[in-house]
Amino acid sequence: MELSGSSAIVTGAASGIGAAAARQLAALGCHVVVADLQADKGEALAEEIKGVFVQVDVTNTEQIAQAVEVATGLAPLRAVVNSAGIGWAQRTIGRDGTVESAHSLEAFTKVVHINLIGTFDMVRQAATAMSLNEPDADGCRGAIVNLASVAAFDGQIGQASYSASKGGVVGMTLPVARDLSAAGIRLNTVAPGLIDTPIYGEGEQAEAFKAKLGESVLFPKRLGVPDELASMVVECLTNSYMNGETVRLDGGIRMPPK
Repeated sequence: MELSGSSAIVTGAASGIGAAAARQLAALGCHVVVADLQADKGEALAEEIKGVFVQVDVTNTEQIAQAVEVATGLAPLRAVVNSAGIGWAQRTIGRDGTVESAHSLEAFTKVVHINLIGTFDMVRQAATAMSLNEPDADGCRGAIVNLASVAAFDGQIGQASYSASKGGVVGMTLPVARDLSAAGIRLNTVAPGLIDTPIYGEGEQAEAFKAKLGESVLFPKRLGVPDELASMVVECLTNSYMNGETVRLDGGIRMPPK
């Protein structure tokens, strides 16, 4: 699918995988809407790639609607990347036998709301706009890529909320792709493994920690880099025969319990 001259929305675009995807889409000729909560980083990236920053909290359906409106005002919306998400680590029960020390229900709800419900809200609103596009020679009107995680399959101790949210993203991939097929819209999911993003911090200690993590990867024995993930995201968007699939991009890692 040709993306040059179309608009694209990337959520969580101010850093990490989202920023790499935004840069690669801009390089393909897309007018990119940088959708993120971080105004300073988001505006800087939008200026760099000649895109537009829209402040978006993916739990706010009106802000998602605004991002879609801005994108369609630039050019036909043909690409969406849902990269916004958060993590959380807490065991299901505590050590003292009290419910008060069990996993925070508020935290569980928040993680699911951002990672799963926020993703679906962008999908339903963006796909509605895409359905009005003129189809290409294959009948395609647009494509969407959601970001999940290998935690959807290999959730570790303390990852109940994160794994549940990302498992939901994986679980809705095929049914949503089937729903959208009638409108000529493709949807795929990419499930990253251990990726070198700002979440690990900076400095000598952070680098040593990342090197240690990389030893658990089958091959190559290192963390992935955002551009490698973005490359797969772009492939899922542009390859017209790629649909309804979840792709692990993880160096062959299978996460241990902890």
